[in-house]
Amino acid sequence: MSGVPEHDETDAGGRERHARHEFRSQVNAKKADLERQFEASKAQFDQAQEKIQARTGRNLLGAILIGLVLGGALLLSLLVIKELFMLFAVVIAGFASYELAQALRKGGYLVPRIPTIAAAVIAVPFAYYGGAGGQFLAVLGGILLVSVWRVAQQVSASSRTSGRALVRDVAAGAFVQGYVTFLATFAVVLTASDGGQWWTLAFVIVAISADTGAYAFGLMFGKHPMAPVISPKKTWEGFAGGGGVSIVAGVLLSVLLLDNSWWFGLIFGVAIFLTATLGDLAESLVKRDLGIKDMSSWLPGHGGFLDRLDSILPSAAVAFVAFRIFG
Repeated sequence: MSGVPEHDETDAGGRERHARHEFRSQVNAKKADLERQFEASKAQFDQAQEKIQARTGRNLLGAILIGLVLGGALLLSLLVIKELFMLFAVVIAGFASYELAQALRKGGYLVPRIPTIAAAVIAVPFAYYGGAGGQFLAVLGGILLVSVWRVAQQVSASSRTSGRALVRDVAAGAFVQGYVTFLATFAVVLTASDGGQWWTLAFVIVAISADTGAYAFGLMFGKHPMAPVISPKKTWEGFAGGGGVSIVAGVLLSVLLLDNSWWFGLIFGVAIFLTATLGDLAESLVKRDLGIKDMSSWLPGHGGFLDRLDSILPSAAVAFVAFRIFG
């Protein structure tokens, strides 16, 4: 005979089943509570995203992720193997020139895409290995190639236009080479110079600081439109915030990265901020005249490659001049 009464074994088994049931109930309740909290947090995040997107017209999360990827690729090309910057620049210049050519075509300008992209891509190694002389020759050669290609298209009945329209098309093709290829290759020539990669990194950081500062301050405090006809979302509060952040970034980078003086950093920050702002407004004006919101939709939250380069392209020329004088 067992020393334990039968009803005790039954009670023990019942208590064990009850304990397991209670444990499962607590787990399920906790799980349901976590799911409710997650759904509530997600709803709040989505609501905040909708407000930001309604205010700025951008997907903020997508923009941050794309920005991190592009920033990582830039850092890799500048800090590890400088020659990788050529590959980075080839991709950026190729996509940006295609976007602008495509946008101009939608606006009624017949800009040939194949020679436009080819000229932008070929100019990068010319600028990297040939310096400023190679840069100018490549850009002039690109303008000549695109112009001759467009004139040759007059042979085809589908591309034939009037003489006045042909002149407009040739001028538009030259504009792409001057705006994208010429300005972009300043960064290539700068990076190829001895120690130039640090200057490229510095001016890109200042330009991004200008954009980020203007975006943040405009989002939080923006009330007075800066250029409502060209870019309705830009405000004077954002302009002031972007300027302040750029100056701080310029001084810090001058002292810590470029081994230069604080007063040069002050000038550098102001100069890059102004060219970044003008570049942003200039591209907004082009898009407004063409009747488009973004150059493309390849970069979620940003638009197109050229939409991210609008402030960097003119800043590259200023950084190159500053390097030649002070570097």
